[in-house]
Amino acid sequence: MKILIIDEMHLSILELLRKDGHEVEYAPAITREEIMEKIGEVEGLIIRSKTPMDRPLLELASQLKFIGRAGAGLDKIDLDYLEGRGIKLFHAAKGNRDAVAEHAIGGLLALFNHMIKSDTEVRKGIWDREGNRGHELKGKTVGVMGFGNMGKAFAKRLQGFGVRILAYDKYKTGFGTDQVEEVSWERLKKEVDILSIHVPLTPETKGFFTLEELKGFAKPFWLINTARGEVISFSTLNQALDLGILKGAVLDVLENEKFKKFSPEQQAEFSRLAERENVLFSPHVAGWTFESYEKINQVLVEQIRKGFK
Repeated sequence: MKILIIDEMHLSILELLRKDGHEVEYAPAITREEIMEKIGEVEGLIIRSKTPMDRPLLELASQLKFIGRAGAGLDKIDLDYLEGRGIKLFHAAKGNRDAVAEHAIGGLLALFNHMIKSDTEVRKGIWDREGNRGHELKGKTVGVMGFGNMGKAFAKRLQGFGVRILAYDKYKTGFGTDQVEEVSWERLKKEVDILSIHVPLTPETKGFFTLEELKGFAKPFWLINTARGEVISFSTLNQALDLGILKGAVLDVLENEKFKKFSPEQQAEFSRLAERENVLFSPHVAGWTFESYEKINQVLVEQIRKGFK
């Protein structure tokens, strides 16, 4: 097939696809206008998240047989249109699930042990042991919201820490094990000390964590979000932290990840978040390791092989 790659990828994907006989054009700097000019000629499109796969673009893709998403999120793709046209969709969540799981745990441990704060202080000659007394993960109850590839990988990495793991997934049942207890959302809210979010961005999950929803948790808890920032706003995070509903947060994703496009309200609320020592940020890199960069290619190409076998 004739395949167009429109985002930056580990270059190993070129050899993998060409080995299977595909004609591949690698154009990571291509603009949306240039994609619209070329898309009518290609049978396969490999993307990350730079360009929305919306109806105006997809209607021009007269020969398109598949889209391959080098990652997990599908929120910028018109899934209904693809289904109606019979265009296959592949995505490589298995390629970066280990990276996401390790990052989530690393962020939590760093937050619990004041790693950023204490490192900054020691570099300035401040030796404050009591001010950097930490928490232990052992003995805590950890809730996992969403038990797909990412949630499973996170739960697996937790099992050596002596924690109790509760998992909730609205669309799955029967996944409980000796190590992971499958529970309802209300049960999870009653018992967790830590909540890690692993759900996709959908109309249902966007803005799901309102202040009222967070008030429904039985005790203060720490929040980890390596999924999608739009599930909880800056304002809600600040209110929950002010009220003591949240003890702290590990945030790899933000409500708006384009700093220059913040609304005045978002700018003010983000500035408040950024001043908090119990909030730890990273720039949407939980799944962005050297290893996952290459593994994503392998997973994606294998899915394409199976899909057209």
